Amino acid sequence: MPQGSSHRVVMIVDEGSNPFEMGVATELFGLRRPELDRPWYDFALCSAAPAVRMHHGFFTLTGAGDLSAADGADTLIVPNRPDPLTPPAPAVLDAVRRAADRGARLVSFCTGAFTLAAAGVLDGRRATTHWRWADELAAAHPGVRLEPDVLFVDDGDVLTAAGSAAALDLGLHLIRRDHGAETANAVARRLVFAAHRDGGQRQFVERPVPAVPDTSLAPVLDWARRRLHRPLAVADLAARAAVSPATLHRRFQAETGTTPLAWLTAERVALACRLIERGETRMDAVARAAGLGTAANLRAQLVRRTGLTPSAYRARFGPAPAAVRSRRPRGNSPSPTDVAV
Repeated sequence: MPQGSSHRVVMIVDEGSNPFEMGVATELFGLRRPELDRPWYDFALCSAAPAVRMHHGFFTLTGAGDLSAADGADTLIVPNRPDPLTPPAPAVLDAVRRAADRGARLVSFCTGAFTLAAAGVLDGRRATTHWRWADELAAAHPGVRLEPDVLFVDDGDVLTAAGSAAALDLGLHLIRRDHGAETANAVARRLVFAAHRDGGQRQFVERPVPAVPDTSLAPVLDWARRRLHRPLAVADLAARAAVSPATLHRRFQAETGTTPLAWLTAERVALACRLIERGETRMDAVARAAGLGTAANLRAQLVRRTGLTPSAYRARFGPAPAAVRSRRPRGNSPSPTDVAV
């Protein structure tokens, strides 16, 4: 999202829509955030009817705009379906198709992927939905390149989240894309929510109730985050956790849904993004401070995870030139103690 612009996010609320997911969108995109000191989203709800029964008729929503609001959306969030095999209202599908035709960004939460698929915008595209309905989506819409085991899928201008909680992950991912990692972290802190879970993590992560005392990986992860600038291998994490590397891999998969090496790399890239956003222009210094070694490796990892080169990332999310000049003396490398990890 260009700096200084007003990006309009519109969510369609349909019969039976989940109020939690509506709340997620309202919290992330509709809440005013003066503490961020930047233009925020212009958010609105709309529906095909003046009154919509929410979530099995528990309550009725009134006062949302009509579907004409969707025609002005830069990002359109489609409704989930309590019974995803029931076709959405034709007016909703028409609104989605019009948005796709004019190049709006399309987003679905949970079974909202069925709405996008019914509108024909997922044909040949990567997408996900709630694991409970994955087989039904694949059978009803075989043209969708379904990824059934992930939290969310970013396919450029079409993004899909697996379930209600994954809507938070995808929403923060959108904020990260639009405003950078630093802003996404600030919003996550307001939510008291994990700042970054990769979309590729599994939807269902087994978390057996631990015996007392707590044996979770949280202390090891915090220890590693404070040392990202140092050489840090899987064996070091295993030693800190007092387990074998094989056991560490099993525990990582159970508690985070990813591998130790993938987690380390993601944390280092996130740290590099924050350093660039805070004004560091020397990519070799960023690479060293984030534990990525070289500017070439930084570039490769940043492109892989954000789609942007370091210079493009700095141009999009970095501070104004005057702020860069006054950031720190040129002879000093960024200190990991200066960065909230």
